[in-house]
Amino acid sequence: MNRIKQLFEKKQKNILSIYFTAGFPNLTDTCNIIKELETNGIDLIEIGIPFSDPMADGPTIQESGTIALRNGMTLKVLFDQLKDIRKDVNIPLIMMGYLNPIMQYGFEAFCKQCKEVGIDGAIIPDLPFDDYIKEYKPIAEKYDIKIVMLITPETSDERIRLIDEHTDGFIYMVSSASTTGAQTSFDDKKQDYFRKINAMNLRNPRLIGFGISNKATLEAAQANASGAIIGSKFITLLKDSTNIRDAVKSLKDVLSK
Repeated sequence: MNRIKQLFEKKQKNILSIYFTAGFPNLTDTCNIIKELETNGIDLIEIGIPFSDPMADGPTIQESGTIALRNGMTLKVLFDQLKDIRKDVNIPLIMMGYLNPIMQYGFEAFCKQCKEVGIDGAIIPDLPFDDYIKEYKPIAEKYDIKIVMLITPETSDERIRLIDEHTDGFIYMVSSASTTGAQTSFDDKKQDYFRKINAMNLRNPRLIGFGISNKATLEAAQANASGAIIGSKFITLLKDSTNIRDAVKSLKDVLSK
């Protein structure tokens, strides 16, 4: 069974997923970050594929992508780094990146390589859902790669129902329609959005991302979904810490306050 499915069958609440940009802060940090996160109890990891025009990302992740590209990170380099990751790591791993570099690599070649190195799913923010259904879903299913779709406060109920019907990993629930970035709290409007989605009784589990940066936002997300996704805050800690272990320790500290 796909590791994403296993995770959500085993654990229905308080899941914590961490995003980081592959090749940041240093080109060879990727596997060490993954191993350190798993050692510290993280449930799921999203490995960011750096891209020169990341339209959904805020300045923190944009900067990390620029540095990673400057360091020499490419999809080929990333797959080479991950070729032995399953000797040490058991939790689900997801690739997150934009369609352009994936299409340059070749979508089927990308899915095949994901399968070979032990990647369980992919999040492609600019992949249109209709194109996914018509062209990409059969290829992803051939290699058991779960394609995770995003919903936002602007996504129609009809589209949410379609996404719920045609995907079976989890739904990435974006807390706002803006770009990524840390927030200190979720306002009433976001809380109303969370409650609305809860009331839809969707088949798929949901993780809430964008803006999770402290105990208050983490608990709000976990109360309204299966768990939370943290990206920008962890990227900042990686940038400001002297080593990976300290960055992960600092993450645990900020989430407890």
